[in-house]
Amino acid sequence: MTDAAPAPDRHSFGRGEPLSVGLEEEVLLVDPDTLRLAHVADRILPRIGLPSGRADHEAFLAQLELRSEPCGSAAEAVAQLGEGRRAARAAGATLMATGLHPDADYGDVELVRSERYARVEDQMRGLIRRTPEAALHVHVGVPDPETAVAVLMGLREALPLLHGLGASSPFWFGIDSGLSSARAAVIRAYPGRGVPPPLSSWDHYLEALEAIRVGGGPGDPTMVWWDARLQPRLGTVELREVDVQSRLDSAAGIASLTRALAHRSVESRPRELAPEQALHWSSFRAARDGLDAEILHRGRLTPLREAARATLAELGGEDPALEEIERIIAEGGGAARQRAAYASGDMPGLLDFLVEETARVPGR
Repeated sequence: MTDAAPAPDRHSFGRGEPLSVGLEEEVLLVDPDTLRLAHVADRILPRIGLPSGRADHEAFLAQLELRSEPCGSAAEAVAQLGEGRRAARAAGATLMATGLHPDADYGDVELVRSERYARVEDQMRGLIRRTPEAALHVHVGVPDPETAVAVLMGLREALPLLHGLGASSPFWFGIDSGLSSARAAVIRAYPGRGVPPPLSSWDHYLEALEAIRVGGGPGDPTMVWWDARLQPRLGTVELREVDVQSRLDSAAGIASLTRALAHRSVESRPRELAPEQALHWSSFRAARDGLDAEILHRGRLTPLREAARATLAELGGEDPALEEIERIIAEGGGAARQRAAYASGDMPGLLDFLVEETARVPGR
């Protein structure tokens, strides 16, 4: 991640493989004995034996960002995240992959010392000093700017579905929030978060960036924090705001679904875009109720599981990782597993469960 603000109209679309998939996951660092947040990223990172760029800081010192390279499949990208988790553990880290630490104290935050995060803190003040939050980001390579906007709009329509499938942070500050993704509520307090506006073209996207700047927002497009956004510098469209997944199999399913939705938007560009407020409310329902939500799908409120099955049927495809979406629909997602762990072992049992599930890397 660079601190330099790129020119909004410069891009790298078309320089990589079309529909490549790259992943970033933010994972929390905890003390091995207490399982409380551990602000030790500066000590862990120098000891991680990964290729350059595969592990880095995010905003918080109680957090690492593990990355894959651009890959030809979700399974390959997730395998690289698994390598990252193993390397972090070998470097002395105890990892917890969940959208929010379930039992962190409000204000237990130390920020990474960099020019970028100094700017963010100056702009966001106490908002960034509440509690670390952790997401899964999915990048899909696209061939040109106009296709990038079409893919962004395709993902925009599916944001409630993706949020609900990935909801995995029901606890905050030691109590059950009543939400499936408490993290979604935390990040909504930041300006500019949420569903991107309906966009018709690359020029329309540049106009939206200019409107943000004129209103006092950032001139740096990497600080435009929509739930899905363009990453012109990388040549990708990025799904940003899904909770990080303790199960890497679930991350593979969400990444595969995101890529399949992108492919559909390349082949058949979205023509009718849902109203912004409809998607905002639908995304809230997904964050609140998870798999039990009713969300906007094809112009009407639909049970999320039904919408997911219909989407899978429409997409078709042979990616084995999509089978994980079927499993999530049938067995439940991260929020349900966390509540079950809490019911059987209270907060200590939940924290143990999250650390153990994060450490289970497929293939090992």
